[in-house]
Amino acid sequence: MTIFDSLIQQSATIAPPQPQVLGIGGSPRKGGNSDAILQQILAGAAKQQLSTENIHLRDMQYQGCIGCERCRKDKICTGLQDGMSFLYPDILKSQGLVLVCPTHNYNITSWMKAFIDRLYCFYNFTNDRPRNWSSRLAGQGRKAIIAAICEQENKKDMGFTLEAMRLPLEALGYDIIDELPVLSVFDKKKVKEYEEVMLQAEKLGAKLGRSMIQ
Repeated sequence: MTIFDSLIQQSATIAPPQPQVLGIGGSPRKGGNSDAILQQILAGAAKQQLSTENIHLRDMQYQGCIGCERCRKDKICTGLQDGMSFLYPDILKSQGLVLVCPTHNYNITSWMKAFIDRLYCFYNFTNDRPRNWSSRLAGQGRKAIIAAICEQENKKDMGFTLEAMRLPLEALGYDIIDELPVLSVFDKKKVKEYEEVMLQAEKLGAKLGRSMIQ
């Protein structure tokens, strides 16, 4: 059995998640504003005595969904064997999820889009037309926080960034506890000078943690 076979076997059966938080960063820029916001949200969750882990998608080798549909039978992505194969077990076992992403051209980054598309494997589909569907992650008390960072001053210039994270997570069965739009920030690490934003990020992490331990 290869390491990928083992990972696939681990991920094909979905057990109830544990009260821990997985943070996913969608920025290509190391040590930038998105990283700072993600770290601050997870710090807030950690203050609720929860275990946290952060993953930066730029550090992973993976690609977007290729539409092979093998996951309908195998119940996990088997058409590709890459960095996402290692990430699926962490997603499944974490009750809390945090997505943080900068705005690229009115939307999430290509890294975050590919990540979200690879969550397609958690859906069940019927064979009628149009197909009905359900999520195998639903009904498990999964919670999420989303945050987006944009250089421009007007929220409309953030475009679909928040929606592109919120809607797929809701469809998968996550309860979006709160979301954080951060505007007028571009220079690397500049957001750390915005004390109110950093405090709000920490509070959101704490809010996420409380929602999981109630």
